[in-house]
Amino acid sequence: MQIENPPTERNTPKPEGERRGLVIVNTGDGKGKSTAAFGLALRAFGRQHVHGKQVRIFQFMKVPSARFGEHRMFEQLGIPIEGLGDGFSWKSKDLDHSAQLARDGWQKARAAILDGEHFLIVLDEITYPLIYGWLPLEDVVQTLRERPKDVHVCLTGRRCPPELIELADTVTEMTLIKHAFKAGVPAQRGIED
Repeated sequence: MQIENPPTERNTPKPEGERRGLVIVNTGDGKGKSTAAFGLALRAFGRQHVHGKQVRIFQFMKVPSARFGEHRMFEQLGIPIEGLGDGFSWKSKDLDHSAQLARDGWQKARAAILDGEHFLIVLDEITYPLIYGWLPLEDVVQTLRERPKDVHVCLTGRRCPPELIELADTVTEMTLIKHAFKAGVPAQRGIED
């Protein structure tokens, strides 16, 4: 590691543009996509008294009865989090049913994006129903373009379609460098629920 001197002056210009709702994408093969979105939801919820609008999380691959750590905490805080799917696709007994759940879930998420009552909507793991062909990409893109100007939307999942990356204001790609699972260590409760 090379030691650096801390900056003593700002080295980036201060943005002069208008404040508006952003489209944020967390994608890539590394861990942290949903975790970053949940952190963003907590930050936004903490400012709720300032903007007076709601934060809501939709999870496209989790079952409605999911009780992972994030569900327990968000419920205690009063942040709505809703599972819209039926779990991992390889565990599904009926992929047509899984696809229908994604379409029904998208209608709920779409309504929340467009209703103007939300400051931030998280669409967790939405890339999977998109790349499986369960959701029409054009409808998602159009909804993001037509949302009220102060609504922020964060989308997560691997292999985000290029059309969404192009539309997004901020895109972060999580890069897998090393993962305990590849060394034979199973998922840890509370870390990788």
